[in-house]
Amino acid sequence: MYLLLCAGLDVKYNNITDEGVGHLAELLQEESSALRCLDLMFNDILADGAEILSKSLQCNSTLLSLRLSGNKIGNRGAMHLASMLQVNNTLRELELADCDLFTQSVIALTIVLKSNRTLRSVDISRPLLFSHQEEWAVHCSEMLAVNGSLVELHLGKMGMTDTGMERLTEGLRLNRSLRFLDLRCNRVTRDGVKHLAEVLKQNPTLEIIDLSSNRIEDEGAAYLSEAITWPGCTLKELSVNSNNIRTEGLLSLTQALKANTTLTHIYIWGNHVEEPVCQAFRELMSSGRLLPEQTDVSPYEVDGRVFLAEVFQNLRRHYYSTDSSETETCSVSNPAPSPDSTFPQLTENQDPVPLQPC
Repeated sequence: MYLLLCAGLDVKYNNITDEGVGHLAELLQEESSALRCLDLMFNDILADGAEILSKSLQCNSTLLSLRLSGNKIGNRGAMHLASMLQVNNTLRELELADCDLFTQSVIALTIVLKSNRTLRSVDISRPLLFSHQEEWAVHCSEMLAVNGSLVELHLGKMGMTDTGMERLTEGLRLNRSLRFLDLRCNRVTRDGVKHLAEVLKQNPTLEIIDLSSNRIEDEGAAYLSEAITWPGCTLKELSVNSNNIRTEGLLSLTQALKANTTLTHIYIWGNHVEEPVCQAFRELMSSGRLLPEQTDVSPYEVDGRVFLAEVFQNLRRHYYSTDSSETETCSVSNPAPSPDSTFPQLTENQDPVPLQPC
């Protein structure tokens, strides 16, 4: 009876198997079930469990959020979920990162999203893609060109190259709904970012982009800086952590921050931070243009020289969320950090640790 009245169930990081999923599926099929959010991340659910969930969700009209990241449901399990999305018109959030999806199931999910008008947030990061032709990017681009409901898309660890980015931006140019685009941990260089920068000049909706752990270098940072200063650019938050950017590129980003007040959050740690960059960020922060809680570096001075220390603050991991009371939200400011964030957050009484001198 308690579970029937439960609106949110968080059982991630347990040992739930396909058998356990069967019991949850029975709950989802109950007419009196009030369950809105189900978090099953990093359990032991395989393809059979995904099939059971998919069948139960075909006739379920209450569940809004399903998180399955970290379960090795594989290609077959993801294909069942794609079939379910052709019927289900309630689900708003679906997380399938690190689920060992293959090219076939990734393409199937993007094809379904052409007609699905209810999903707001999708995460298909870190699939197992063995083809170098990036067919998935073509289908994803075609989906973005016609989908008018998706606001958050996670494409991290897809092995995306500049060619894939070029294909993806063809659809982004026509999209008017996406707010958050996660492209971290790919193989994008300056050439791929050039295409993305051109989109930022034209797209009136993109607000948050995560490009961390790519390799855009100085020229890529310059392309982004030009786009940020372009009239009408709506970008509010940008992460370029670990992109082999040096002084020239980082300084171009600081100049862009001065010219455009729309961009409020920027994350740069992991690049080649030298003293001119340290001074530029100190000026931005001392002037109030960049708030300490909206970046991942903090300036300090030793013997007349300015350095930057790392602060454990990262770009938000989510934009859209559905809470257990069935309220849909698209947050406009940095929310509280997720409990499963990679790094611990800095508290008020902690001092930043100087790890990267200039």
